[in-house]
Amino acid sequence: MRFTTEQRLDGDVLERKFALGEIPGILWTPASISAPVPLILLGHPPLGLRRMYPRLVARACQAAAEGFAAAAIELPGSGDRPRWAAVEQARVGLRRALEAGEPVSDEIIDALVRPLVDKAVPESQAALDALLSLPEIGGPVGYSGGVISVGIRLAVVEPRIVAAGLFAGSFVPRLMFEQARQVTIPLHVLLQWDDESNDRQAALNLFDDFGSKEKTLHANMGGHTGVPWYAGEDAGRFFARHLR
Repeated sequence: MRFTTEQRLDGDVLERKFALGEIPGILWTPASISAPVPLILLGHPPLGLRRMYPRLVARACQAAAEGFAAAAIELPGSGDRPRWAAVEQARVGLRRALEAGEPVSDEIIDALVRPLVDKAVPESQAALDALLSLPEIGGPVGYSGGVISVGIRLAVVEPRIVAAGLFAGSFVPRLMFEQARQVTIPLHVLLQWDDESNDRQAALNLFDDFGSKEKTLHANMGGHTGVPWYAGEDAGRFFARHLR
């Protein structure tokens, strides 16, 4: 891991951009740390760190106020990283189906999501290796937001993640419903009830499939981008319970 820039945000949060090989990332930590702090890995949609930065930094500052570090890495095929021809083709098929008002096929969902999961999860684990080697970060680790299929796979294969806050707002391959049954860590799942790009019933079925004994579904009225401001406070209390 190589840090490339550093700045303080309002004097309370230290923001450092880094490179992990070819993978860009950002780490936020409380400006004053007396002991190693827990870490929240911030997931995000594959739109690029630059585009998602305003939302990510708001979530990171909230985490820092709770005494946690937060980090995000660029997803494969996003930002300045090389594009995947097969995934780009799947995105074209997705747009066509949505514009025509047709159901999105399992083939399109698999082609769009599964390659992302297969590459993003090992990269997230490599980022955890590097981040947890820093003296100011000691764990435990939470995962927050992002592509829900990435969160599911991480919850299954990464024992350092002890709690996850997931957003039921993306397409989910059928394989991930099977893997959801293997998830046992505490979950906080956010669902926008009128999400125009999400199958509500599929999201409810997925929540039912999760194997966790502690799982909470927070459903709010509104579309994909209509998440109420207080949803972040609910998620903050969830991580405070499980990371402290």
